[in-house]
Amino acid sequence: MSKARFWMGTWVVSLLFTGSAKSGEHRPNVVLIVADDLGWGDVGFNGRKEWSTPHLDRLAAQGLKLDRCYAAAPICAPSRGAFLTGKSPIHSGVARNSDDLPSAQTTIAEALKPVGYATGVFGKWHHGRPPAGERDYVHPLDQGFDAFFGYTDATAAWEKFPKQLWDGRRRVPVAGYADDLFTDRALDFLDRRREEPFFLYLAYIAPHFTVAAPAEEVEKHRGRVPEPTPGQEFGSHYAAMVTRLDTNVGRVLDRLDALGLREETLIVFTSDNGATFEAGNVGASAALDSNGPFRGQKRTLWEGGLRVPTVVRWPGRIAAGSASNEVFGLIDLLPTFAAAAGATVPPSWHVDGLDVLPVWLGKGSLPPRALFWKWRDEGSDQIAAMQGDLKLVVTRGGKPELYDVAHDPGERRDVSAQHPEYVEALKSSLDAWLPTAGTGAK
Repeated sequence: MSKARFWMGTWVVSLLFTGSAKSGEHRPNVVLIVADDLGWGDVGFNGRKEWSTPHLDRLAAQGLKLDRCYAAAPICAPSRGAFLTGKSPIHSGVARNSDDLPSAQTTIAEALKPVGYATGVFGKWHHGRPPAGERDYVHPLDQGFDAFFGYTDATAAWEKFPKQLWDGRRRVPVAGYADDLFTDRALDFLDRRREEPFFLYLAYIAPHFTVAAPAEEVEKHRGRVPEPTPGQEFGSHYAAMVTRLDTNVGRVLDRLDALGLREETLIVFTSDNGATFEAGNVGASAALDSNGPFRGQKRTLWEGGLRVPTVVRWPGRIAAGSASNEVFGLIDLLPTFAAAAGATVPPSWHVDGLDVLPVWLGKGSLPPRALFWKWRDEGSDQIAAMQGDLKLVVTRGGKPELYDVAHDPGERRDVSAQHPEYVEALKSSLDAWLPTAGTGAK
């Protein structure tokens, strides 16, 4: 671990991001597919053997696998608020799972609409409690999206076979498996918007919380995966949720091909955070080692809660079958998508993420920076900072722990005693970042 690999700068990079798409150059369609609580080890391209994810593996083979991509929070709403706005949860206004995304924040959809993008979100729109003095939450149609079909209530999104969903501003009766229904609407959106640039945000709910999947999908795994409870099929249902997710991603890829849009579309597949081992999961993720080889789970700041399986594809622009060990954050999505679209992200938006498109295109490397996390809610109390290979994790009541996550991804060997200077540097930057909470609103 050399000092040459460690640089400690200020927590914020103040840049004016200008679009990478030059005048007259084709702007790609943008598709963002987000799984819900999908663990690093749940997909074939990260080594899963008990079941196959051929469509996700195809996506990885045709694009760039980000081996160190991090959610901005270890839980749903703060993570989603962060990647939709390009801001850390302490700056986006969504620091807890019960927070709503403030209407003053600018989403990816709002960033792309001024340059002519049609926008749609299908799946989970996570809202918390209405802010004091407001009668209702901010609807996705009020935050830059032209079309919406799915859930708005996070607890309703536990329902894998819903009876009602929101279609725009109307609640309508439905029947079927939720992620299948979201995919149906996404395909319809692609068909209708294929002649113009579009941003499709497909927010699946698998494999989050309720462990349930279509019977024909479960049958594929019965007797083939570990079961956490004898006589129950929670493992089979969990595997089925992941493989059905893979099938639905495949449907999207196939439709893009059929429409002749493969080369014209930038796709990102990721998860909002790591897999959970909580009660609602009935032991399935733990039995299947969904976050392996990492330590921790959802609601923790170890790698298992934060490092997410991520693939980026843009045929002809991003090298096929490539992988990167650079440190990316989901907060980089907004400025990167804006750059690809030729949109501008002005300094007044106070975006924390970076335009990483040149790195994805193989034309540069990331500047030195630190990533920071804070999760002090729902019985947890951790803060963390990472610079390069080194990650500091501080749990209230415990001493700071330092890990070289490149060589010790399981965070088993605390090297703080060997490198007190790095502990001090990371802790100082973390202490400077924490008081910035609440800044960054428009």
